[in-house]
Amino acid sequence: MSEQSGRKLDQPSTRRGISFNLDSDIVGSYAERIARFLGTGRYLAIQTVIVIVWVALNLIAVSIRWDPYPFILLNLAFSTQAAYAAPLILLAQNRQENRDRIALDEDRSRAAQTKADTEFLARELAAVRLAVGDTVSRDYLRKELDDLLDELTERITAAGDDDSAKADRTRRRSE
Repeated sequence: MSEQSGRKLDQPSTRRGISFNLDSDIVGSYAERIARFLGTGRYLAIQTVIVIVWVALNLIAVSIRWDPYPFILLNLAFSTQAAYAAPLILLAQNRQENRDRIALDEDRSRAAQTKADTEFLARELAAVRLAVGDTVSRDYLRKELDDLLDELTERITAAGDDDSAKADRTRRRSE
C-alpha cells in the first residue's frame, strides 16, 4: 500500500514545506514585556488619548473622515488588540506560574534542609548536655576534695594520736 504511494516504510519521512520554529523563551519574554506594558496606567492614558483624538478627528474634520460614525475601523483595532493581548497575558501568567512553582519547590527543599539541620543540631546539643552532665563540675570537685582533705586530716590526727599513745606506752614500759 505504501509502496504504491511512493513512500518507503524503512526511510524516515521528510516534510516538505516551511518550517517555522520560535524559541518559546524568547516569545515568552516578549509576551511578558507586552503584558506588563498593557497593565500600566501609562498604556491606558496613551490609549485614551488616541481614542479621543480618533473620535474628535472623525467627528469634527469633515474632510478627512476615514472612519465615519459607528467607528468600524476603531472597533476593528480594539478587537485586534484584544485578540492579541489576551493570549499574551495568559502566556505571561503561565510563565509566572512556572516560576512560582519552581520557587516553591526550592523553598520546600530549603525548608526540609533547614529542618534536618535543626534536628541534627538539637541532637548534638542533647548529646553535649548529656556529656556535660556526666563530667565533674568545679563545685562538685571542690566538695569532694574538701571531704577528702577532712578525712585525711582526721586520719593523720588519729595516726598522730596513735603514735603519741604508742610512744607513751613505750616510755611507760621502759620505765
